[in-house]
Formats: sequence, C-alpha cells, structure tokens
Amino acid sequence: MNHYETVFILNPVLSDTQIKETVQKFDDYLVSKGAEMISKEDWGLKKLAYPIQKKKSGFYHLFDYKIAGEAISAFELEFRRDDSIMRYLTVKLDKHAAAWAEKRRERNKSAKK
Repeated sequence: MNHYETVFILNPVLSDTQIKETVQKFDDYLVSKGAEMISKEDWGLKKLAYPIQKKKSGFYHLFDYKIAGEAISAFELEFRRDDSIMRYLTVKLDKHAAAWAEKRRERNKSAKK
C-alpha cells in the first residue's frame, strides 16, 4: 500500500448537496477499492490562478489515503469522466512528505480549537 494525496477542484456552480454527493462518490470509490482513508479536507471556494473552463474559482478538496498503486489509474479515470471536476492532481508521498502532511494536519487541528 502506497501513500497518496489527491487534490481536486469542483465546478463553482454546483450546489452544496451536489458537492457533498460528488465528494462522497469519490470517497466511496476509494474505500470500495480497499483504500485506507487517512484524512479528507474541504478547502472551500478559492480563486484560481488562471481561468479553467471560463471559471475563475472552484471548490478545492484534498484526500489523503493509502491504496495499492494499481488502483490509481482507475481512480483518475473516474475524475476524467465526471463533468463537475475541473482539475485533479494525485501525488505519491514518500516518508518525508507523509511526515510533513501529518504535521500540517496537526497544525490545522490545533488552529481550529
């Protein structure tokens, strides 16, 4: 099992329920393929650095998980099939990046308190 992070941007015209359904769909897909979800983060509506599909903002989400490497290509295919996804990026984390991600999560938890 490898450690991965996936950041994806959802179309800003979606309603809250559509966003929740889309995020849940991808979460369920990963779990069905045997992924161990470490964390999920909703970064909210952010302005894009450049327009994508004539949109200037998007809803950012981050998944942090462990899964077998063979499942990633099928997971990314699901992103390409979904019209509500504007962009996505999946990165395999090494031990240093995984440690940094853990520190970031702890920092975010303490900041919310």
